[in-house]
Amino acid sequence: MASSRYESSPMASSNYHKHEKSLGNGTSKVFQYPTQVVVVVVPFPAQGHLNQLLHLSRLILTYNIPVHFVGTATHNRQAIVRAQGWDPTSISNILHIHDFKGPSFVSPAPNPNAESSFPSHLLPSFEASTSLREPVASLLQSLSSVARRVVVIHDSLMASVVQDAIHIPNCETYTFHSVCAFTMFFYFWDGMGRPSIEASHIPQVPSLQGCFTTQFIDFITSQYEFNKFSNGTIYNTTRAIESHYMELIQRIIDSKTHWALGPFNPLSIDKGINNKDRHFSVEWLDKQDPNSVMYVSFGTTTCFSEEQIKELANGLEQSKQKFIWVVRDADKGDVFNAEGVRSVKLPKGFEERVEGKGLVVRDWAPQLEILNHPSTGGFMSHCGWNSCLESITMGVPIAAWPMHSDQPRNRVLVTEVLKVGLVVKDWAHRDELVTASDVEKGVKKLMATKEGDEMRQRAMNLKNAILKSTEEGGVSRVELDSFIEHVTR
Repeated sequence: MASSRYESSPMASSNYHKHEKSLGNGTSKVFQYPTQVVVVVVPFPAQGHLNQLLHLSRLILTYNIPVHFVGTATHNRQAIVRAQGWDPTSISNILHIHDFKGPSFVSPAPNPNAESSFPSHLLPSFEASTSLREPVASLLQSLSSVARRVVVIHDSLMASVVQDAIHIPNCETYTFHSVCAFTMFFYFWDGMGRPSIEASHIPQVPSLQGCFTTQFIDFITSQYEFNKFSNGTIYNTTRAIESHYMELIQRIIDSKTHWALGPFNPLSIDKGINNKDRHFSVEWLDKQDPNSVMYVSFGTTTCFSEEQIKELANGLEQSKQKFIWVVRDADKGDVFNAEGVRSVKLPKGFEERVEGKGLVVRDWAPQLEILNHPSTGGFMSHCGWNSCLESITMGVPIAAWPMHSDQPRNRVLVTEVLKVGLVVKDWAHRDELVTASDVEKGVKKLMATKEGDEMRQRAMNLKNAILKSTEEGGVSRVELDSFIEHVTR
């Protein structure tokens, strides 16, 4: 077992065998792993999915179990360069990155005036990911010949890619769901026709209308038929905050074991890691008062119209509250291809007028460091599960502005169940413009009222409960230990 859940322990190299393996691109690499168990992680090629499974890989590595992280070269690079809180390149002796060659795909820029907020421009990269079936199967076969057991953890949207694992006797698969237990429960429950269950509290949630495009629903459907082969399901959550919904999932789907192995993201940031080249936003936060800054960021799949950007800018300015605003368009399928990416225009003179009060960030922002900073007191967010959990684990309440996918239902968990946030835009009004007045009202309420202070205190209480849950004997630590004991049995 690992000495600590959040510290990589050194390799005992004498217990490891060496094996040379072709990577399918003309190169080979000597792998080291125990004769007992290896883990293969197969993420879905979107930032919110890549990030979570890279963080989970780190937790598994603390148990001295080698991890093979597979994907295309472009998406693996994306995951590595955007990693926060730890350095994946520093543990290459037990974290093996497999850059498989996939088919070329078109990588259009996002459309800020599209009818749906769902990032349809990413669909070509999603569909191209299904071509990894053959190289993944080859890797599993190779590893199975030298390890007692090969454990495959795959994103639920990559189930078809790992379908050949069922034909390998010493290989077992686990499905990873990238959203919270609360939202997954409703997906499952709705899909079963909402059978009668005894539960103390099941709140109302928005319908899925407008959350996905028809094409993406078809993609989900094409993957889910293969998830029935998995040995269990994994969630990036903790029973410290979602025990009720984990129990409900287990009750309605009792044919599998459901593991809450989160939170995956680091719970503390080592300030010494990047001290030499700290991001300018973090240095700016150093000069601000505690809990005085609203962090504004809408993830990697949000693309605002110019009209909406103007309203948001005016609302932040009118609030007279301090803020850091990450102003960037949604990711392209290939984030390293900048062709066609627009430079988002802010109202004339905006940055000059808010100087000293607000800070605009146009590049990739160190979100974990910003949320962890004592000067950060609120987070205006799209409510993607990565951002929700990072905010909660850092003790920061949320001003919720959901855009698509799981976000409208995540909003309900944040604002109505956990009560650590407020609503900036209700999903029922998703097709309407959020006005400067709406933004101003939400910012002021979270940052400058007693109600906002109470949300901040509840968020800090959850942070402390989660930290306690990861200590020896805590519910999160016990669950992760239990999963490791299960796969190494």
